[in-house]
Amino acid sequence: MPLDGITLNLLKQELSQYIVGSRIEKIHQPSKDELVFHLRSREGAYRLLLSASANSPRLHLTANAPENPATPPMLCMLLRKHLTGAVITDIRQLGLDRVVFLDLAGTNEIGDAVTFTLCVEIMAKHSNIILVNSEGNIVDSVKRIDFTQSSVRQILPSFKYELPPRQNKMNLTENDAEAVASAIRRCIGKRLSGAILETVEGVSPLISREIAAYACPDDSLATEITDISFERLVKKLSQIKSVLESGKAAPTMLLRDSVKPYDFTFMDIAQYGFSVDIKEFDSFSQLLDDFYYEKDRFERTRQRSQSLLKLLQSSSARAARKLQSRQAELEACADKDALRINAELILANQYRLEKGSLFYDLENFYDENKVIRISADPALSPSANAQKYFKEYRKAKTAESMLGELIEQSEQELSYLESVIDSVNRADGYTELAEIRAELYEQGYLKRAKNDKGKKPKPLPPLEYVSDDGYTILVGRNNIQNDLLTFKTAAKDDSWFHTQKFPGSHVVVIGNGDILPELTCRQAAVLAAYHSGARESSQVAVDYTEVRALKKPSGAKPGKVIYHTYNTMWVTPDRELCERLKKKNKQ
Repeated sequence: MPLDGITLNLLKQELSQYIVGSRIEKIHQPSKDELVFHLRSREGAYRLLLSASANSPRLHLTANAPENPATPPMLCMLLRKHLTGAVITDIRQLGLDRVVFLDLAGTNEIGDAVTFTLCVEIMAKHSNIILVNSEGNIVDSVKRIDFTQSSVRQILPSFKYELPPRQNKMNLTENDAEAVASAIRRCIGKRLSGAILETVEGVSPLISREIAAYACPDDSLATEITDISFERLVKKLSQIKSVLESGKAAPTMLLRDSVKPYDFTFMDIAQYGFSVDIKEFDSFSQLLDDFYYEKDRFERTRQRSQSLLKLLQSSSARAARKLQSRQAELEACADKDALRINAELILANQYRLEKGSLFYDLENFYDENKVIRISADPALSPSANAQKYFKEYRKAKTAESMLGELIEQSEQELSYLESVIDSVNRADGYTELAEIRAELYEQGYLKRAKNDKGKKPKPLPPLEYVSDDGYTILVGRNNIQNDLLTFKTAAKDDSWFHTQKFPGSHVVVIGNGDILPELTCRQAAVLAAYHSGARESSQVAVDYTEVRALKKPSGAKPGKVIYHTYNTMWVTPDRELCERLKKKNKQ
């Protein structure tokens, strides 16, 4: 769901406790639509994330600060110039609209006091983050809007900042709940849920449906609700008003299939019944950080690796077409024996055949002398026609012997490309993508530019976790690292895990010769499922065996191993468990 005005108000109240009075130490711009402010106050250090992404606009404290580009963008440099060292003096909201203002006080280059306002507009594809000076003029913004994009409101440096157009809705913090309910009841031609959405400022479709379901389960027309429904409507609006005034809410995430984030809210939701699971959080920042983590990671990766993914998908499609063509050729070779039989039948009967015939009707002594019709070239003699069939037979036989190997090569190439695509989709920063590019250079899928000196990125270590039993679990980030982890780092008696029939990371448990506890094996299997193409699935099959059972075929692509002795465990990927085990390692 989008971040609605009521949730934003509660979030603003929560943030004011932490960020008001804090000083900006660093500013980063991980992607074109995101900013991260590193703050410090007497209570500690925080990271404030601001996003103007069309899919996930928001602001909140984050524990998952993404990797930054090697060269900061121009906007980031401008913000550093004006805001580094500035103090956040206030955080304000435009009514219950989705616009938040961060007031900042700092000094300029010559030491004079200056003030700025950072305007965070959370409005889907129109979302923006705008820096405004004390005179109300725009310094710059994440998204510049010129006259070609909007004739109503331009967002350009030096232009006067204008507030977004307000909607004529009622604010629960400024109006009595009964007055708001009466206004809802006057909406003509609207069902109750639609009338709530149209009348009340700051409610999302989810909340309007929830209020309507409580007041009038059949969602009647607003003008036709009963007095009892009206009283229940007033009661529910009063509860929300009380939550806004007290700031005491229940940050809640709704989950599908127990694992997939579906929606979030500030109150109990009953409209879905038992079809969704509920997960409560201590703060709205934690809720939003968790809800958007995977979505944002994928979006950042997509932005950074668009050209790389396009090349890989093109190569994968080409490999799939080649495989399909070779398989079709192999199927055609299945009739090669018919060619040999035709040739032998013609030779056996050539004494009674004549040149110029379009076909020969002959008894097939291989099939109870049943008569078959064999096509012939009238320009050739019977003997020459027989030799032609023998030639086609030998060609088909040779092709069949070669196609088996070629098909295997195509299958391996396709599997390799799918594993690289999976690595790209799971990459969590510029360095990981650089390592994948280096791998593709080595494999010949990418060509280095003429001015590229070929400097390889500094290798990243494997991801490291610690199980609840205290065993170290290492996870490869890409195919090259998978090979190093499995055949160089791991000992022969260490345990190895990998998803069955899905591309993914090699996972090794450093067992030190011990028989691993069942809990550690299960946690390693969950890590293997999470770091694979089956991340969004449930009940994923994970194979596990000792490293000594693994072999790498001669000439195989990076990451390819074969094994015959193994066990299989079924698990569901769990990001929360992975984060917990990773944090334990950092302590």
